[in-house]
Parts: sequence; C-alpha cells; structure tokens
Amino acid sequence: MNINGKTRLFAIIGNPVSHSLSPAMHNAAFAELGINAAYVPIKADNIEQTVAGLRTLGFVGASVTVPFKETVMGCLDKIDPTAAKIGAVNTLAFRQTDQEKICICNGYNTDWIGSNSALAQVIDLKGATALVIGAGGAAKAVVFGLLTAGAKVTIANRTQEKAEGLALELGCDSVPFENIATTSADILINTTTVGMAPHSGRSPVASELLPNYQVVMDIVYAPLQTTLLKQAIACGCKVIDGLDMLLYQGVEQFRIWTGVQPPPSVMRKALLKAIDKL
Repeated sequence: MNINGKTRLFAIIGNPVSHSLSPAMHNAAFAELGINAAYVPIKADNIEQTVAGLRTLGFVGASVTVPFKETVMGCLDKIDPTAAKIGAVNTLAFRQTDQEKICICNGYNTDWIGSNSALAQVIDLKGATALVIGAGGAAKAVVFGLLTAGAKVTIANRTQEKAEGLALELGCDSVPFENIATTSADILINTTTVGMAPHSGRSPVASELLPNYQVVMDIVYAPLQTTLLKQAIACGCKVIDGLDMLLYQGVEQFRIWTGVQPPPSVMRKALLKAIDKL
C-alpha cells in the first residue's frame, strides 16, 4: 500500500475492534480499484472524543461497531431517515464544507441491507416468518430489514423488557425468551454475541428446537461456523454465517463513501483470507 499525503483515511471504531475483518475487506477493494485510501481499526473508549478526533484528522468515513452503534447518534450533524428509524448507526461519512471549512458528519445504517442481501440468497423474505434473538443495535437493523421486505417478525431476548420495547418501536411481536421452545418460524436469526470466540462452544438456542426452522442465520463471524450453525446443519436447515451480512453491509458502506460500486468477489476473498488468521 502506497501511503502518501493524498491518501484518504477510513476507520472502524469500536471496543473491542482488533478482531474486525472490515480493514481487510475495504483495503482489498481500495487496492483493486486503484483508490488511494487506507482503512484502519481504532479502539475507542469515548465515542464523542473519537468522532471529534476523526473530524479533526480529516477522515473521510468510518464504520461503527459494538458498543457504539446507538450512542454515536448523539455525535452526528445529520442522520439518514432510515438509520433514525432503526435507532442505530454503523456508517459515518465526513464532508468538509467549502465555505466555512467545517466538517459535517452524517450517519447511516447499512446493516439491514447486509442482512436482507444475505437472507435473499436462500429465501424469499416477503411473507416469511422470522424469530430474531436479541434486542440490541444489530437486532434493530435486522428486524427493520425483515419488516421492510414484508416478513413477519417476532423478537425474543433474555431481558424481556428490551424485546417488548423494540417490538413496540418497530411494530412487530415479541415473545418471552423461555417461550421460544414453543415458537416456530421460517427463519431463526441470532443477533447476539452468544457463540462468539472465545466462547464459541455456546449457542443461544437449544439444538432440539432447530428443526422448527428452515433457515438459520448467525451474525457472528468469529468463528465462521458457530455452534448454532453446526447444530442447524445437522438438523437439515439452510444456514447463513455472519460473513455474508458483513460483506453486503460493507459493499453499501463503500458505495456511500466513494460513490463507486466495489467488487464483492474481491472483498469476500479478502474476508475469507483474514478470517483464517483469527
């Protein structure tokens, strides 16, 4: 990579962030397209100070990951209407105004596009039923995407109040977590970190419940094949790992930042190479 005075800067901000595969994905796309840019991971302790620092240093764009997808919204000048409706932002775009030299920071959400694009590879979402595990920022985006595509969604979360609140906010159903044993749907989606390394032996759902679903998706990508997905494969379910959602949300981020459609095949290859090193 040829870093010089004209190199455009991008980042992913989160805590933790060292495990992120996004730098490999975006840097591969920049290199393939001959764009003079660099994308780096930044561990943040204070989201307000981090966003202010990115403004000052002249960053062009940034990805936002756990635990800042909701709190970052208070640091922005403008929030895309879709991101505002979801209540979470995973993409920042910085723009320097010509007249006053003020840096404007806009917020977007591409997670829902990533989720829908991944699911659309194996199932028609219109009219499908889905059970979503979790009620955090990622769940908000996934549920919004499903509802936008015409699916019927039920949310389950270990903290029932959060599930009820998100269901009320987005206009869908919720069910107590202990009642998922009697729940069935076309799609099961885990949006929590249960099963993520170093606790990869865990699963958010008992294996005996998985035959109740045709498709099982896990947004966790480290490890790529979680315990949940291994058990789902054994039950004959179609499975979607976290890599596809990461890829497609990244494709949309790249387009927002550069106005250029990136090469998904190159980005996927970089992701697979990077995940082998985790």
